[in-house]
Amino acid sequence: MIPCLNEEATLPLVFQTMPESIPGVDSIEVLIIDDGSTDRTVEVARELGVKHFIHHTRNQGLAYSFRDGLTGALDMGADIIVLTDGDNQYPQERIPDLIRPILDGRADVVIADRQTRDIEHFSPLKKFWQRTGTWFLNLVAGTRVPDATSGFRAFSREAALRLNLVGRYSFGMETIIQSGHKRMAIATIDIRTNPKTRESRLIKSDLIHVRKSGITILRGFVTYKPYAVFLSLGLILLVLGLVPFVRYLYALVFDSDAGFGSQHLQSLVIGGVVLTASFVTLMVGVVADMISVNRALLEDVLTEVKRARSAELGEPVFGGEKTRAE
Repeated sequence: MIPCLNEEATLPLVFQTMPESIPGVDSIEVLIIDDGSTDRTVEVARELGVKHFIHHTRNQGLAYSFRDGLTGALDMGADIIVLTDGDNQYPQERIPDLIRPILDGRADVVIADRQTRDIEHFSPLKKFWQRTGTWFLNLVAGTRVPDATSGFRAFSREAALRLNLVGRYSFGMETIIQSGHKRMAIATIDIRTNPKTRESRLIKSDLIHVRKSGITILRGFVTYKPYAVFLSLGLILLVLGLVPFVRYLYALVFDSDAGFGSQHLQSLVIGGVVLTASFVTLMVGVVADMISVNRALLEDVLTEVKRARSAELGEPVFGGEKTRAE
C-alpha cells in the first residue's frame, strides 16, 4: 500500500523497482491511498496498472491514510501488507527481503532500518533526535527497533488485525508501542534509502516533530503502563509531602528550644496539600489501570469483529475504488 499526496512525478520511480513476483507469494496487488491529491497522481497510478484505490476527498494526513490502508488491504484479503512511500524514498526491490521474516514465520512485523546515522541530508540535530526518540520509544514499548520512524514496513495479516490506531500523527511509533505491548515478534532489516526527491510533508520542523512524537510516546506509556506513571509520581509526591512533617517531628523531639508556633503552620499545610495530591495521584493510577484493562478487552473484541468481518467478505470489498471522506 502506498499513501500518496500529489506524487505524480515520483510514483513512476516507485514502480520501476516494484517486484513483479516474489518466491512464496501467489500474487502482488498495489493499493493507492489517495490523500486528497490535486494533481494527476490517480491518473498516473491507473496508467501504471493500479486497480485498487482509497480516496480521501480532502487531506487527512499520513496516520489516517495508514489506518484506512490497513483496513482496505484486509478487505482485499491480503496475507502480508507492505507499506512504502510515494516519494520513492525506499528501495522497493528490497520488498522480498522485507517480508521474508513473515514468510518464514519468524516475525509478525518487519521494520526497515534506514541507518539514519549515514543519511547525508539528515542534519546532526535531526540524527540526534532520531536516536533519542527511538531509545525512549524502545524503553516504553519494550522493543529493540533501531529506526522507529521508518515508513518501510511489513505486517502479517494477524498483526494488522490486532493493530487499533487512534493517533493522528505518528502512526509509526504508535504501531511499535502496540506491537511491543501485544507481544508481537518484530524483526528488522538494513536498507539504504534512495536519493531525496522532495522535502518531507510530515515533518514541518524538528521541534514540532519532537513535540508531537513525544506526546504519542507519553500517551502510549500512560495507556499501557499506567501504574508505572502514576505510582512513581504518587510516591515522589508522598516523599515530598512527608518532609515537612518529618522535619517538624525531628525538631519536636530533638530540639526542645525550637518554637512550635505559627511559623510551622505554613510548611505543614503545604505538606498536607502535597500528601493529598499524592493520594489523588495514586487513586488516578488505580482508575487508569482499570481503564487500561477495559481497553485491552475492547481491543480483543474489536480484533474478533474485524476477523469475522474479513471472513464474511471473503473477496475484496472493492475491486476498484473506495472513497472515505472525513
